[in-house]
Amino acid sequence: MFKNHLKIAWRSLKKQPFLTFLNTFGLAVGMAGGLLIALYIYDELSFDKMFSDADRIYRIDTDIKFGGAETMAAEAGAPMAGTLRRDYSEVANTVRFRKLGSMLIRKSGTENNTKEMQVTFADSTFFDVFDIHLLVGDVNTALTEPNTLVLTKAAAERYFGTQNALGQSLLLNNTDTYTVTGVMNDLPENSFLRDHTVFMAMAGNVASREENWGGMNYFTFVKLIPSANIEDFNMNLQGMLEKYMLPWAQKYFPGMTAETFAASGDYIRYHTMPLTDIHLYSNRNVELSANSSIQNVYILLFIGIFLIVLASVNFMNLSTAHSLKRAKEVGIRKTLGSNKADLLRQFLTESGLVSFLSLLMAVVIAVLALPFFNELSGKSVTIPFANPFFWIILISATVLLGLFSGSYPAFFMSRFMPVKTLKGGGQTKVGGGSIRNTLVVFQFAISVFLIVATLVVFQQLQFIQGKDLGYTKNQILLINDTYAAGNQTKAFKDEVLKLSGVENATMSGFLPTPSFRSDSSFFEESAMNQENAIQMQEWDVDADYLSTLDMQLIAGRNFDPRFIADSTAVIINEATLPVMGVTPNEALGMRITEDTDLEEKVFYTVIGVVKNFHYQTLRKNIGALGLFMRPSTGTLAVKLKAGDFKNTIADIEAIWNEIAAGQPFNYSFMDDSFTSTYEAEQRLGSIFILFTILSIVIACLGLLGLAAFNAQKRTKEIGVRKVLGASVGQITYRLTTDFLKLVVIAIAIALPVGWYVMNKWLEDFSYRMEIGWGIFAVAALLALGVAVLTVSYQSIKAAVVNPVKSLRSE
Repeated sequence: MFKNHLKIAWRSLKKQPFLTFLNTFGLAVGMAGGLLIALYIYDELSFDKMFSDADRIYRIDTDIKFGGAETMAAEAGAPMAGTLRRDYSEVANTVRFRKLGSMLIRKSGTENNTKEMQVTFADSTFFDVFDIHLLVGDVNTALTEPNTLVLTKAAAERYFGTQNALGQSLLLNNTDTYTVTGVMNDLPENSFLRDHTVFMAMAGNVASREENWGGMNYFTFVKLIPSANIEDFNMNLQGMLEKYMLPWAQKYFPGMTAETFAASGDYIRYHTMPLTDIHLYSNRNVELSANSSIQNVYILLFIGIFLIVLASVNFMNLSTAHSLKRAKEVGIRKTLGSNKADLLRQFLTESGLVSFLSLLMAVVIAVLALPFFNELSGKSVTIPFANPFFWIILISATVLLGLFSGSYPAFFMSRFMPVKTLKGGGQTKVGGGSIRNTLVVFQFAISVFLIVATLVVFQQLQFIQGKDLGYTKNQILLINDTYAAGNQTKAFKDEVLKLSGVENATMSGFLPTPSFRSDSSFFEESAMNQENAIQMQEWDVDADYLSTLDMQLIAGRNFDPRFIADSTAVIINEATLPVMGVTPNEALGMRITEDTDLEEKVFYTVIGVVKNFHYQTLRKNIGALGLFMRPSTGTLAVKLKAGDFKNTIADIEAIWNEIAAGQPFNYSFMDDSFTSTYEAEQRLGSIFILFTILSIVIACLGLLGLAAFNAQKRTKEIGVRKVLGASVGQITYRLTTDFLKLVVIAIAIALPVGWYVMNKWLEDFSYRMEIGWGIFAVAALLALGVAVLTVSYQSIKAAVVNPVKSLRSE
C-alpha cells in the first residue's frame, strides 16, 4: 500500500512542477538555514568538552569591590592554587596560567623574529589536569624547570620545520633563552586555550612564588575528585578570605578586620566557574581567549526554529491554496471507497516525499553556503557526513517536519464532501481561512521582528562608531612591538617625527583600544587606610600622549619632560574625582601613593585632570585611571597627516629596518583595533541580515500561496465585478487590501515584542542608543512594501482574466 501511495504521490508532484518547486525550495531554504544554525550551536555547546574529566574542572573566579571600583576577575592570587591543594581534600590537582599576550620569538643563532600572539606561563600540572599528552617530551618534567617551554605542533614547525624540537633553544623578546622540553598537538578550535601556542614554565615566574593574595593575575583551575560536591566546595571557598586574604592585607592595613572590611561596603568573594561554561557564560574583565554568549546561542536557536516553522507554514499555505484543484480528485476517491484514513496516508506520503526532496536540496544549499557562513560567523564548522548519528537526527527531523507540514493540508483535504466537490459547489465553501490567515500573520510577525532586531544591532554599531570616545582614533597608526628596538626606541620615535607625513607620535604600551592593562590601589597622603583606597588603572605614558590622541585636560597641565618633578606626577581622569571626593581644581596638588609598607613612600602629585575617555568597551562604565610619565616601549602610536598613508608607512618601515634589523615590522590602525572590539556584534548583525532575508523570502512564498488560493476561490466574484464595470485597478486594490490587513496585524504584534527583546539586548551596554520610532517605521514600511509586491502579482494576474472564462468555469 505504501508503495502505491508513493507512486501516486510522485505522479501528483510531477503534474504540478511549479507548486512542487515552491514547496520543495521553501522547505529546503528553511531546513538549510536550520542546519547551519544547528551546526553553529553544536560547536558553541561543545567548547572544552574534549578534555578528560571536563565536568570536574573549575576555574576560580573573584568578585572584588575595593577602592571605589568593582571588578569581576577570572583570576586569583598566586598562592590560591597551592593552598587549595593543601587545605581541601576534594581537590585532586590545580594548575595556574599567567597570560603574557604576544611575544617575539626566534630560534637561537638566527636573526629574524616571529611574533607569537598568545604566550602564557603554565604550571607543570597543566598536563595532568587537562590530560594532555606530548608528542615528544615527558609530561612529568616538561614544565618543571625555569626557562623551559612547551610548543604546540604548529609553533614547533614554524621554528624547527620537520626536525626534532626537543632540546632546542629559543630566544624570547631578544633577551631570554628558553629550552624546548615538549611538543603537544595543536589545541582544538573549541578550546579555551585555542589561540595559545607557547607555554612557559611557571617556575620561571618569580611572582608566582610570592604570598601575594592581592595580585589577581593567575587563571587558577581546580580538578576535583569524583565524589566532590561543588556546592560544598563553593561554600568552603569563602573561608579563604578570613583565613588567608585578610591576614595578608593586615600587613598593609593593621586595623583591618573582617567586621571593618564588611562594614566599609567592600568585598572579596571567591566562586567557581565550570570549565565547560566558560565560553558561553563568562564575561570577566580579562579572559584567556575571547568568549561568546549564551544569549547569542538563544537568539540563533529561536531564529533556526522560526525558519523551519516558517518554511512549514509556507508549505501548508501553498498546499491548501492548491487544494481546490484536487477537490474533485478527493470526491472521486471517496466515491470509489477511500476512507479518511486512506486519504490522510496519501497526502502525508506526498508531504513526506516533498520533505525528503527538500532535505536533499537543503544539504546541497548548506554545503555551498558553509564557507560563506563560516566566514560570517568566524567559525570552522563542518558537516559531519561520516557520523551516523548526524544522519539519524537529520532523517528523523525530516520525517517529523514532513508530518507536521503535511498534517493540516491532509486533514483539510480529507474532509472534503464528495457530493459537493463533484457537483462543483464545494469550491467556494472550503473552510480553514482563519487558520491560514493566522499562519500568514505569524510568518510576517517573525519577519518584522527580525527586521527590527537587525536595524537595532546595526544602529548600535553606528552609535558606537560615532560616539565621542574622548580621544581620536582616526589616522592613528600603531607600530607594535617597538620594544624589539631595544635601547633605540627613542631614536626610532625621533626619526619618525621627522617625516613630513607625521603630525605627532607617542610611545606607550597602554592605549584606549585593546592593549596592556594594569590596575593598582592608591591612597591619598592624608588617608592611608583601606576605607579610602582608590582602585584605578595605572598607565605609563610619555609627554606626547595627550596631544597625539587629542585628549582634553579639564584642569591643570600636561606632562613636561623639562620638569624633573614630573617623574613623580600623575594626571587622573574625571572618573577618579568622585572616588577621591574632590572637584577638578581641588584635585590639583593632591598627593597619592601605592606604597603602604615602605617607610620611604613614593608620592605622586596630581598635576592635571583629563576628560573621561573610553578605554573599555561601551558595555562598561569608565573607571578611575591615572597616567604616569614613565617609559613604556610596547607601541608607537603615530598620528598621520591627511594624504598618502602608504608612502608614510613605507618610510616608517624603512626607518625600522635600519634601526631594528631582523625584527618584524607589525602595524595596524587604531580605528581597526577599536572596531575589532565589537566583532561579536558585527557578526551577529550580519547573521541577522542573512536569516532576515531568508525569513522574508519564505514568508512571501506563503503569502503568494494564500493570494493564489484567494484569487482562485473568488474567480466568480472577480468575473461578476468586471462584467459590472470594475477596473483592473479596483479589483487589484480590493484583493490586496485583504492581505495588507493581515500584515498590519503582524506588524502590530511584532513591533512591541521587537522593542522589548532588543531593549534587553541593549542592557549589556552601559552606553547605548535609544530605539527610536524610525526603526519601527522602516520595519513596518519594508514589510508592507514586500507584501504589496508579493500579493499584487497574484491580484493583477486574477484581475486581467477574461470574465467570460471566469463565469464559464462555474
